[in-house]
Amino acid sequence: MKKFMILASVLVIGWFVFDLLYFYTGDLYLPSFDQISYFSKAEGELLYLDSGEGFEVYNIKGVNMGLGKPGYYATEKAITKEDYLRWFRQIQELGANTIRVYTLGGEAFYEAFYEYNSNNPTPLYLIHGVWVNDYLINSSYSALDEEFYEPFIDDCQIIVDAIHGRLKVATDTQILPFHYRWDISPWVSGYILGVEWEDTLVVYTNYSFEQLPQFEGSYFYTENANNFEIFLAGIGEAVAEYETKKYGTQRLIAFSNWATTDPLEYPERITAYFKKTGIIDVEHIKCTDNFAPGQFASYHIYPYYPDYFSYLPEHDENTYLQYLEAINTHHTMPVVISEFGVSSGRGMACYDNMGRNQGGVSETQQGEALVSLYHDITKAGSCGAIVFTWQDEWFKRTWNTMANTDLLSTPYWSDYQTNEQYFGLLSFDPGKYKSICYVDTDRSDWSDEYLVADSDGIRLSVKYDEKFIYFLVEKEGFSLQNDALYIPIDTTPKSGSVRAEYPAIEMSDAADFIIVVNGPDNSRVLVHERYDNIEALFFDKITPQNIFSMGFPASDSPVFSPIRLLLQKYIYFQKSSKNSDSTNDKIVSFQEYNPFSTLSYQIEETYETGKLTYGNANPSSDDFNSLADFCAGDGFVEIKIPWGLLNFADPSQMKIHDDYYEHFGVEYLRIDSMMVGAGDGSSLIQMSAVELEPLGKKPSYHERLKESYYILQSEWSKNSEKDLE
Repeated sequence: MKKFMILASVLVIGWFVFDLLYFYTGDLYLPSFDQISYFSKAEGELLYLDSGEGFEVYNIKGVNMGLGKPGYYATEKAITKEDYLRWFRQIQELGANTIRVYTLGGEAFYEAFYEYNSNNPTPLYLIHGVWVNDYLINSSYSALDEEFYEPFIDDCQIIVDAIHGRLKVATDTQILPFHYRWDISPWVSGYILGVEWEDTLVVYTNYSFEQLPQFEGSYFYTENANNFEIFLAGIGEAVAEYETKKYGTQRLIAFSNWATTDPLEYPERITAYFKKTGIIDVEHIKCTDNFAPGQFASYHIYPYYPDYFSYLPEHDENTYLQYLEAINTHHTMPVVISEFGVSSGRGMACYDNMGRNQGGVSETQQGEALVSLYHDITKAGSCGAIVFTWQDEWFKRTWNTMANTDLLSTPYWSDYQTNEQYFGLLSFDPGKYKSICYVDTDRSDWSDEYLVADSDGIRLSVKYDEKFIYFLVEKEGFSLQNDALYIPIDTTPKSGSVRAEYPAIEMSDAADFIIVVNGPDNSRVLVHERYDNIEALFFDKITPQNIFSMGFPASDSPVFSPIRLLLQKYIYFQKSSKNSDSTNDKIVSFQEYNPFSTLSYQIEETYETGKLTYGNANPSSDDFNSLADFCAGDGFVEIKIPWGLLNFADPSQMKIHDDYYEHFGVEYLRIDSMMVGAGDGSSLIQMSAVELEPLGKKPSYHERLKESYYILQSEWSKNSEKDLE
């Protein structure tokens, strides 16, 4: 018995040691290899892949995939195996041959990817990214500091072990560690190392040290490289060495890049204005003969940002194609556009001169834009294009709306004003099986339980879900072409008016917003000027004047204003004389504008996001328009308003914006009801209470493939059987 106990103890200890060395530390390497294997490679400006019958040209048609789903942040890794298996099938049916992920996912991804590809004659391939902590990128470290460099290498090795099924990672969020035991390496065609590097990090790394000697490694070396490029070469060396020695395999490597740090040369005026100082040129990073797969150049390139080419005198109408051609001309290696896309969100942040905007486009327009961009990418000579992204991501934020929302609650509701949430081909719509309402002239969605007001021959009904507040206004004989209707809304007790100068109406309660229904092309939401967040938060960006010298709007002002959003575009002015006021200043072109002159200035462009779009918002309808805000039938009008348009910061807890001028910024105020009413302006509009129950942290949703999916599918499936030819 004693011998048995000793033997059992030895076996248990041996197992723990093996488990530690094999899965946790990675110190247990396999024996040395006589030959290094690889199935993907770069030759010249093309990529090749061996799927079992020899190397063939590998033209990437890919989809980026994040980690988010409604109700969860990406870091929670809540996507299930069943989700992934369903999505993999839909992605392949799209006509794609590749998925790209940014960082280590949950166990479910690797298990599902292994199961989907095993015994699959046409597997999906994977390009795996290695993320860099946002804190490190925005910290005081340079990329060469040990505190930055070493964690990045550790993360690279974690990814290598994960794809080979030899990783256990302990976490603070669960009792048992994540165990990655599925070897998916036969279908991982390459790595993209890093993120969209901040130009400040690149510049700081280059100039906070003396120029380093050029890098000389067994797998990578550099020529004429700056310090940041030398840093990247060192990361590539670490990945290649680790995988080669531990697993006897190699695969393609790319270093993440984007337009902000591109290697192209621009006129001095543009580099000075846009502060174009950070440069990453992977042509300075070379592979030795010991690294057979080679490397490709990876870029995130969108049609609307940055708009350097729009300011060149010789720029084409299609500045996106012009830019892509310049990038491909610069490189001697294969170029993959590893992110491109447009958002179908209602809110917009930047526009392209060909309408391929960052938001503010319908799902149909999104699909048409993706096809157009894909044509540009292939025409320019790129050998790969990866759409951003597969699924919508509720947790995301955007620079021109992030001040308006509680960033600690974004996964719990769908903010249609934040364009970053809607780049996906797959939508998460509210409701377990269908939404509670579709704005489509069909009143069957409504019943008397939603009726909140009935006076002067006008009935008003209200309901809401995780994305919209819905209104149904009924008036016998109402005609959208000939009649107007007004729906005042009172949310905050801090401000509002019982009277509006325009439209000239009066209300029983002090309203903060007025929905104006005045024909299919002239309807909008207006906001009380005290509650206008763009004026309160961004006054210095939209006017050269100082709001503190002008006085704050009165809390009961009768002025209601159009609702606007900032754009990442500028209007340039030249002062007509030293003493002139801004109303006499002249709008000038960028070429005339002098950013260093005291006689010139710029303001950010805005657009009216409160303007309402007429159409059918039911996805099952032939004339579906995902951007439709309202529609009208015989004697009624149906409207949906996104929460963010009414200054809700978090409907999961029914938090709205408090008074901006009392707090000098956005603070939150919880409410449990709002007042609403409806009228035609001929008499006082009586307002009634609508009780508001917090939506909570478990949103109801169902999946829906967007119109853009089917449009891109039609394009990509034309020659889907030749994806690897």
